Amino acid sequence: MPSHLSADRPAAQPPGRGSVESLISQTRRLKGDVDAVRRDAEEDGSDHPRGRWQRALCDLALHQLNDLDEHLAQLRDGPLPTADPEPAAPAPGSLLSRVGSAEWNLLTDEASWSGELYQILGRDPAAPPLTLDELPSLVLDEDRPKLTAMVTNCLVDARPIDGEFRIARRNGDVRTVHMMGEPVLDTDGSTASMWAVLRDVSELRRSQRVVSETRDSLTDRRQDARTEHRIAVELQEAVLPQWRGSLRLPHRDPRTLDLAARHLPASTNTLIGGDWYDALELTDGETLLSVGDLTGHGVGVTSNMTMLLGAVRGMAMAGAPPGRLMAWLNQLLDTTTVQPALGSAVCCRYRPATRTLVWAQAGHPAPLLFRDGTGRVLNAPDGVLLGATSGAVYGQAEETLEMGDLLLLHTDGLVPGHTGTAAANLLLDLAPRLTGTVTAEDCLRTVVQEFGERERADNACVLVAKVMA
Repeated sequence: MPSHLSADRPAAQPPGRGSVESLISQTRRLKGDVDAVRRDAEEDGSDHPRGRWQRALCDLALHQLNDLDEHLAQLRDGPLPTADPEPAAPAPGSLLSRVGSAEWNLLTDEASWSGELYQILGRDPAAPPLTLDELPSLVLDEDRPKLTAMVTNCLVDARPIDGEFRIARRNGDVRTVHMMGEPVLDTDGSTASMWAVLRDVSELRRSQRVVSETRDSLTDRRQDARTEHRIAVELQEAVLPQWRGSLRLPHRDPRTLDLAARHLPASTNTLIGGDWYDALELTDGETLLSVGDLTGHGVGVTSNMTMLLGAVRGMAMAGAPPGRLMAWLNQLLDTTTVQPALGSAVCCRYRPATRTLVWAQAGHPAPLLFRDGTGRVLNAPDGVLLGATSGAVYGQAEETLEMGDLLLLHTDGLVPGHTGTAAANLLLDLAPRLTGTVTAEDCLRTVVQEFGERERADNACVLVAKVMA
């Protein structure tokens, strides 16, 4: 193909072979580094949109580095001859074919194509190159005006060409071609010819679409997560008592129980679970105390939590004792939730006339009783997780309280990094400090200061009741 000379600038000199070899070596080292990052992302195995987006970006970078490697090799080796019957195939996984070039002489109406251009356009290398008038015959109808405008602007206004269009090969394959070119001016300033380089960017555009789609999916996922988080928070705030300081039950005179409670959110704002606490003055003069937790996170779990809490309140108001209440909750969770769910709970009825606490539990940490500077875990009656088995029977236990006693109910996760006996022991270690507090709110503040400000993997609730009379 002739050299591309312009009236206002000399032809560029080709780079030295050694400098191109150095660039090829650098490119291949970078390919190895990116490939290592890609393998790490693949081994992670995450199907989250962010993981797919990261892998798609690595694929795109690797493909582009493969093409850079191939193009540098072409720069080192020179173009293929025009009539090469079997042009070299692009490297496996390459996004671009080898760059092809062409020149159209406007004075002689001759065209000159490189061998790579025949490969890109799917033409027989033995056939004559297409003229500028014939070139649009390869282009899809909707893209022909775009090609015509680029060529016209180049020939008439001497503007550079930089654009894309789609072609249909003889086998029906549709490819996207990127074309860059310039006019070559005669000595009188008129356009004598036009030269261009063309490359197949079909796979590049496909890979970019994958990156864009996974990025959009990640954005949508984040937006959905924010919306779900907001709805879950609103549901939770709508049903949990919004206590500020001790709760004063309206018909207690004198007040028999001083109550305080707190919901402690997880350290990450995306986790809203099914934890609840509640205290309710019942029509028979008793007081309902309950805490519970449903497995999982999100709107569905929070919605189920509100259903269960509503059921607890309704059945307690109807006079159901804690053991029977738990059995009904188990049946409710087993029959009304769309997806299988498990829950744990403690429900207590406090009788102020005799200072008696009647309680039942379903696979939940037992209440802690603090008295005279010491604390202990109440002996738990039988009770399996809610939703674990149909027809489960739940036992009841009774405990006689004394004036000044502190009762602490909590969900798993109150003590970060500890569950079961380990968590209970850490809470019991606070006994001297808790029994020295004046109000339930003071006691709660001590617990929160000790455990509430740590990094928390899950939500938790804590409810404190102090016997006042």
